[in-house]
Amino acid sequence: MQKRHQLVVMAFLAIFICYIDRVAISVAIIPMVETYGWDLTTQGLVLSSFFIGYMLLQIIGGKLADRFGGKVVLGFGVLLWSLFTLITPPAAAFGLVVLVMVRILMGMGEAVTFPAIFAQYARWIPLKERARSVSFSNGGIPLGTVFALLVTPVIVDSMGWEWVFYLFGAAGFLWCIAWHYLIAPSPRQQARISPEEIAIIEAGTIAAGRTPPTPWRALLTSMPVWAIIVAHFCNNWSLYVLLAWLPTFVNKGLGVDYASVGLFAMMPHIAAFIFLNVAGNMADRLVKGGMTVTRVRKLMMAIGFGGISTSLALVGLVDDPATAIAIMTAGSALGAFAVPGFFINHMDIAPQHSGTLMGITNTAGTIPGIIGVSVSGWILQTTGSWAILFSVAAGVTVFGLIFYLLFGSGERQFEDMPAQ
Repeated sequence: MQKRHQLVVMAFLAIFICYIDRVAISVAIIPMVETYGWDLTTQGLVLSSFFIGYMLLQIIGGKLADRFGGKVVLGFGVLLWSLFTLITPPAAAFGLVVLVMVRILMGMGEAVTFPAIFAQYARWIPLKERARSVSFSNGGIPLGTVFALLVTPVIVDSMGWEWVFYLFGAAGFLWCIAWHYLIAPSPRQQARISPEEIAIIEAGTIAAGRTPPTPWRALLTSMPVWAIIVAHFCNNWSLYVLLAWLPTFVNKGLGVDYASVGLFAMMPHIAAFIFLNVAGNMADRLVKGGMTVTRVRKLMMAIGFGGISTSLALVGLVDDPATAIAIMTAGSALGAFAVPGFFINHMDIAPQHSGTLMGITNTAGTIPGIIGVSVSGWILQTTGSWAILFSVAAGVTVFGLIFYLLFGSGERQFEDMPAQ
C-alpha cells in the first residue's frame, strides 16, 4: 500500500472511532433516561453539551495543525476524547453537571479531528486524488454511525449501557498506538516511502515547511470563505439533528421497537458511505477531464444539498417506517455529494491554511450541534411534531445551497499573503 493511502486509511479509522464515540450516546441515552429520569429538554442538553467543547477548540486546533503538523495534533485529540468517553458512566453517576462537563471536554478532544486531517492532507494528498481521499476518510462518519447504532443496543442488552463507553473509549487508545508507529508528519520523514511516491505527492501538494502567517482579515472578508462557512453551518444542521434524534424518531415517532432501532436507523448511513465514494471518484474524474474546480464543487453541492433538503421536507409527512427510512436513505445518498463540494473546498482556496480554515468553518458548523439539537428537543416537547423539526432543517439546507452557488469558488484565494 502506498504511504499516502495508508494515511487515508488511518484518517478513516480516526473518524470512524470519532463518530462511534459521538453517536453512541444517542442510542445509549434511551436506557440512561430510564436510569436517571431525564425529560426531553434535559436529553437535549446532554446531547448538545458535546458541541460546546467541540466549538471551543476548532480554530485553535486548526492553527496548531497548520503550524506543527496534523500528526501530533490529531494523535493528542484522539487520546483526549477517548479518555473522556471512557469516564462518561461515572460522570453520569455523579450528576448532570459533571456529565455535561465531561461531554464538553470530550468535544474539545474531537474538535481537532478534521482541522488536523486537512492540514496533513494538504501536505500528503495531490489535488487530483483529493476528492476520493477525503470522501473515503469521511466514510468513517456513516460507518462509525452505523456501527454505533448496531452495536450499542447489543452491548446495552448484554452488558449494560455503561460498557458502551468503556469499550468504545478503549478503541481510541489502540488507534493512537498505531498512529504513532505508522504515520510521519510529512512524506520526506516517512519511513519506507519510495522516491516515486514522494515525487507524485510533491507535484500536487503544498511544500512542507514553515506555514506563512494566517491572513485573518483576508480570510474573514472573502466571499468564497463565507460560502464554505454558510454551507458548513447548513450541512451540519441537518447532520447533527439526524445523528442526535434519528434513533428516537425511529423508536418514538415511527413506533419501531428499541431492539430494531439500529437496523432501521443505519440504512441512511450505509447509503451515505457508498455514495461518498461514488461522489468522490466522480468529482476527481471531472477535474481530471478538464471541468473547472469551481464548476465541479457547485455541481456536487447542487446534487448534495438538493437531495437532502427534498428528503427532509418529505420524511415528516409519512408515518410508515419503511417509507420514511427509504426517503431518508435516498436523501443521505444524494447528500453525500456535498463532501466533494464544500468540504474539500477548503484545500482548493487556501491549501496552506486549510487546517485553520477548517477550524473556522467547523466552528460555524458546530453551532447547529448546540442550537439545532437543543431546539429540536424543545420543538418535540412543545409541539410533538417531527414534521416541523425536519421542515426547519430542509429550509436551512436550501438557504446554504443558494448561498454557495452564488459565492463559492474552486480557485486558490490566498498565496503567501502577509498577516493582517
